[in-house]
Amino acid sequence: MHNKGLLIVISGPSGAGKGTIIKELIKKGKFWLSVSATTRAPRNGEIDGKSYYFLTREQFEERLRLNDFLEHAEVYGNFYGTPKSNVMERIDNGEDVILEIDIQGALKVKEAYPEGVFIFILPPSMEELKKRIIKRGSETTESLMTRFKSAYKEINYVSKYNYAVTNDTVEVAAEKIESILVAERCRVDRLKDHILDSKEGIIHEQLYD
Repeated sequence: MHNKGLLIVISGPSGAGKGTIIKELIKKGKFWLSVSATTRAPRNGEIDGKSYYFLTREQFEERLRLNDFLEHAEVYGNFYGTPKSNVMERIDNGEDVILEIDIQGALKVKEAYPEGVFIFILPPSMEELKKRIIKRGSETTESLMTRFKSAYKEINYVSKYNYAVTNDTVEVAAEKIESILVAERCRVDRLKDHILDSKEGIIHEQLYD
């Protein structure tokens, strides 16, 4: 019997560096990054099955009816969702799946799959977060303030997560997440089926030896 993989849900405010940490984790380990489904049209350079699973509204609604989304939302008239069957197939095969998602989506996933590992990425400080957002160079003063206010609100949700990791440097943050996953694999409630199988094997040997 092989062990199931872990569902690793990563959230955090804009500018905290979630995407960069995830790239580092994928570079270092055997993780599968969950791909969302959407009803919006593909943009230039986007690849079906890699950028998103591009579905018609009818296909999306059919999957909704079959309860095949861990979470979903409608944004500006288009549906977005995390396909459950794709994620569970990987987990059942022993693969670790990373899901980068906003806080509202993460809380829905927690309801649907509470055994997931929920990690919140924090900036070293709000001042550093501000610098990172400004460094992108794509923000107006107004949008910068909107993002900054939003980040303050989002950080209040950290208590809903299992772990908080401060992104001082990408390499150290990725190492902390790897350590979290090692600890998670040692949790008794994750090992209980394996332990029971082992105990039954020992009893079987004692009876028939």
